[in-house]
Amino acid sequence: MIFVAGITALQAGVNHFGIKLTAKLTDFSGFLILGTAALLTVTSLVSASSLDLSRLWTFGNYPGTEGASAVWPVAVGGGMAFLLGLLLPIYTITGYDASAHTSEETRNAAVSVPKGMVSSVIWSGLAGWVMLSAFILMLPDMDEAAKQGWNVFFWGMDAQVDPTLKLVLYIAIFVSQWLCGLATVTSASRMLFAFSRDGGVPAASKALATVSPSYRTPVTAIWTSSILSVLFVWLTSAITIAGTPAYSIVVSCTVIFLFLSFALPIALGLVTIGGPKWPTMGPWDIGVTTYKLLAVIAILAMGLMFYIGVQPPNDWALEITLGFIGVALVIWVVFENRRFQGPPIGEEIAKRKAAIAAAERAVGEAV
Repeated sequence: MIFVAGITALQAGVNHFGIKLTAKLTDFSGFLILGTAALLTVTSLVSASSLDLSRLWTFGNYPGTEGASAVWPVAVGGGMAFLLGLLLPIYTITGYDASAHTSEETRNAAVSVPKGMVSSVIWSGLAGWVMLSAFILMLPDMDEAAKQGWNVFFWGMDAQVDPTLKLVLYIAIFVSQWLCGLATVTSASRMLFAFSRDGGVPAASKALATVSPSYRTPVTAIWTSSILSVLFVWLTSAITIAGTPAYSIVVSCTVIFLFLSFALPIALGLVTIGGPKWPTMGPWDIGVTTYKLLAVIAILAMGLMFYIGVQPPNDWALEITLGFIGVALVIWVVFENRRFQGPPIGEEIAKRKAAIAAAERAVGEAV
């Protein structure tokens, strides 16, 4: 927990001291992640004892494998094993939402943001598949690999890769992961800021909606979201049963909440698009019919993600998720339903633009 808190505090500090520094590091992370993934892919292929390509289309059911920390401790059928395997790409592909959360700090956001989101999904999907395929080909033995569970990556690297090259890869991977965490802090803090600015946070909305005139960042929102994330990890560690990794449950809860946050506005759009509240789309127009079709698919996919995310040994994720939803509903029914007026529309948008322009002039920036 000390390590988690220290890492998060460092990421929050970088966010605190300016979007320019954060943007530069984020830009750098793109090249670093690409280079690291490419190096890991090439290393895996070169270090493999033999390239048995049949592994890529041969299916083996490994959940329940005996070992110190089996790949999935509960034995399930092949179909369910495939669904559980989706947790990996589902979680790692969530980085595309970072583009949306920083949209207010992006030039030509109506085009740049969706372009960045679509591009990240396409390229991360393709590159991720190639990299994972290369690592599977490098493993000395699939049966032994399954027995390693969480340790399979380090076991494979120890068995096949030169120690010096392995150290270089570990350092590059660690820095890449740290920069991914930096992007997560950026996304979470900007979302908290935006909700607070529109009065969507029950308490301390005014403080959370402030922007530092010196650093031009939502400092209070940055540190609040960072502290809450560390507290969530600590609470999860405290309440989960012995033998179940808290990390695994945190990941499952994160997947559920992330995609629920995507699915809710999509579902609302399903009944709103084409009406007075949403008569037309923006520059990225896929058409009303196509939107409705994709919206239904997205809602069904959310149900599937929830199901696989709460399977044993991550079944504590069900209680945690339902608990948070229950608390949110109580807060909404008892307090927020009367107070919250919704996001600004009409004249309120004009007032908000005027307030933003005044704030920009106050710190000497032309509007």
